[in-house]
Amino acid sequence: MPSHLIWEIPKKEKALYLTFDDGPVAGITDETLALLDRFNAKATFFCVGDNVIRNPETYSKIIDSGHSVGNHTFHHLNGWKTTTEDYIRDIEKCSTLVDSNLFRPPYGRITRKQANILSKNYKITMWSVLSGDFDPSVTVAKCIRNVERQARPGSIIVMHDQIKSAATMLQALPVILDLFQKQGFSFEAMSCDRNSAG
Repeated sequence: MPSHLIWEIPKKEKALYLTFDDGPVAGITDETLALLDRFNAKATFFCVGDNVIRNPETYSKIIDSGHSVGNHTFHHLNGWKTTTEDYIRDIEKCSTLVDSNLFRPPYGRITRKQANILSKNYKITMWSVLSGDFDPSVTVAKCIRNVERQARPGSIIVMHDQIKSAATMLQALPVILDLFQKQGFSFEAMSCDRNSAG
């Protein structure tokens, strides 16, 4: 795997980076935003272009609420099963809707060649903590435990604002936010400015 992938953001202070993949999905993403707002927490949403077209108001709400956005391809493509040419084209199509220098490969699957090309224009953002909210065998308690055991200052945590994950994620999220805020952690959005190196 290429070394220029970002797995966490080195931090001395107690900051965590919550990220949500696969949205925006009307209703689910809106509930997610309401929970984040309740805890005064910021997050980063890796958006699928096709979902942005379907849910433009929800997408605008993410940005208006002060969160970051990232590119998650237009059609949620698996890089291992897609030619480099088609993969890059799909990401460029998403970039016409999602103005961000952050990119996360769906399923975490990206080839070395794809990553080498994309790293010239994007910060390819992976994760250090996988909540497991997308897995039907993972209970709400296990999802919370996965984050509680693995998160440390600078961790990038993955959750999903999509139909398959909603029941687990929306129950686990407020517990996670409360748990870490009581330990003195803040939840920050990643910088998605194309002109920023940070």
